Amino acid sequence: MDKVQTQAISTLRVLAAETVQQANSGHPGIALGAAPMAYALFETMNHCPKNPDFFNRDRFVLSAGHGSALLYGLLHLFGYGITKEDLMQFRQLYSRTPGHPEIERTPGVETSTGPLGQGVANAVGFAIAESMLAAKYNKEDLPLVDHYTYALCGDGCMMEGIESEAASLAGTLKLGKLIVLYDSNDISIEGNTSIAFTEDVARRHEAQGWQVIRVNDGEDIDSVKAAIRLAKDEKQKPSLIVVRTTIGFGSPKAGSADSHGAPLGKDGIEALKKNLGIKGKPFEVPAEVNKFMAGVVDSLNKNESEWNRIAKAYKAKYPEDFEKFNAEIKGKAISAEQLENIIKTTDKVDASRSYSGTILNQIADACESLIGGSADLAPSNKTALKDKGDFCAENRTGRNIHFGVREHSMAAICNGIALHGGFNVFCSTFFVFTDYMKNAMRMSAIMNLPVTYILTHDSIGVGEDGPTHQPVEQLASLRCTPNIKVFRPCDSRETKAAYISALTGKGPTAIVCSRQNLEYFEVGADADPLKGGYIFADSESEVPDVILIATGSEVSLAMAAREQLKAAKIDARVVSMPCMELFESQTAKYRESVLPSAVRARVAVEAGSSMPWGKYVGLDGGYVCMDGFGSSAPANKLFEIYGFTAENVVKAAVKSVRACK
Repeated sequence: MDKVQTQAISTLRVLAAETVQQANSGHPGIALGAAPMAYALFETMNHCPKNPDFFNRDRFVLSAGHGSALLYGLLHLFGYGITKEDLMQFRQLYSRTPGHPEIERTPGVETSTGPLGQGVANAVGFAIAESMLAAKYNKEDLPLVDHYTYALCGDGCMMEGIESEAASLAGTLKLGKLIVLYDSNDISIEGNTSIAFTEDVARRHEAQGWQVIRVNDGEDIDSVKAAIRLAKDEKQKPSLIVVRTTIGFGSPKAGSADSHGAPLGKDGIEALKKNLGIKGKPFEVPAEVNKFMAGVVDSLNKNESEWNRIAKAYKAKYPEDFEKFNAEIKGKAISAEQLENIIKTTDKVDASRSYSGTILNQIADACESLIGGSADLAPSNKTALKDKGDFCAENRTGRNIHFGVREHSMAAICNGIALHGGFNVFCSTFFVFTDYMKNAMRMSAIMNLPVTYILTHDSIGVGEDGPTHQPVEQLASLRCTPNIKVFRPCDSRETKAAYISALTGKGPTAIVCSRQNLEYFEVGADADPLKGGYIFADSESEVPDVILIATGSEVSLAMAAREQLKAAKIDARVVSMPCMELFESQTAKYRESVLPSAVRARVAVEAGSSMPWGKYVGLDGGYVCMDGFGSSAPANKLFEIYGFTAENVVKAAVKSVRACK
């Protein structure tokens, strides 16, 4: 290692420590310990600081997102436009250097990270996407898609179950272009990891099908670079590079948990700079380091030109493929108008999971970028793409991904696929198991990623499997999550609308489908499920006596209750509300036309928690909802004993009408 490289790494360490000190908040320990390996990677990785988004770049994921000060220091030294002033605004409002990395806020950040282990699963998604696109588009003479995915993680990531899930799948799929650098320092917040974590991480990954490379001295960047070269040479296995480091290296708190999540203090910074031989003012980069890094950055900026040459030749030789490739990576593979024509609805009485499966395959036949899979439940979720092949080590063009029983990593992997670009990605499981997926779904929402979640077996309609498999509170949980659209369709038309919205709108979408059959009703020509809520069956008078608001299988209950109320001289309007989020995005005038404020008699009808419905039914409204857990019994029996009958809806409506008089 050259003297100037040593000085550059020392500068990186000091910058990270000063960044944390300036904010009086953050995590200096990992930045000080992992700086040499991170620097070595950035020096050798295929990236282009002047254009951080050039397509064929290697992707870098800081899974240990609390080490963001290290990443920002790297981006500062490597010419990504992160300035001294940006570093000084670390963790401050609206700065480009937030507490944990966030996409679209900081150039060079590939995914928002922080919840430990999520980044490793994201990286698996990046690697899957790269391998799929390479198999689809690369020609023998022109490798249009050819890049690696790197992740940096720590002991905390390795403790999380999601990392083990993701690593297991990556090994099974033989993702040879996935390389994880493990900052192994034996320290977590509570102290030495021996108190809670004594497994052999290397042997676990070997058992999961990974190549494991050990670097015993994390200060030796030549050894780190050699390990990266070895990892890149291995084409049939993902690689784990275990790098032994000292947390808080160079500081008075080196090797101690005290360095993990607190500033070093003024005296600690001075001692660090003295130990590392760094002089000068805070946030000052030595002139010789600046000069050296300028040369490194100039060299890295040439990486894009080689790919541009390949892309130009590819476009000339394979123009149709190049046009399709560009459309897919820009997210323009299919439009709402095309989907309107592709998707055929039906009046057949069936479960919405079946409608979903039919629609999914109609889209898959017309849109090659649609890929996805299930957590070992495709036959039940109806998510198998027919005649589209299975993605595996032997077939990178297969469009069905078998995630196995790994719900948490499945969702996070799909986030990585969406972030990489080139695909419309979906994943699926039973609705109740979104509890396993919630953090990754939340990350989808935070990053506003267009991941489609197909969630079947939506209520006590699951029946005999009992309360462990009958979702009750999950609709409320997802609906209170910002940026996610939650559809619970009542027929094939609403299921169609859900897919159009999911594939052409922004952010993630949850399509919640039934196991039980749904009745079919004729609706007016102006009924538009894409508005999220609409008049399904209107009252005979202009102003109804009561409004019944329902979703999914309970729309038929509302319709049956409407007929009974008519016989009792009570004029009811039925509103279907497949997606509250879309309804809320409509104009105030439209919302008032559907739910006139003058009509205070209202009843919410849904086989889920009543919690989301208060804003629609008000103080005088009623609920026919599910506010307890279910039981193991046939579905029709459960709906009856828990009050999901037309008669019970009528009682609630009559009570609400009387309360409003």
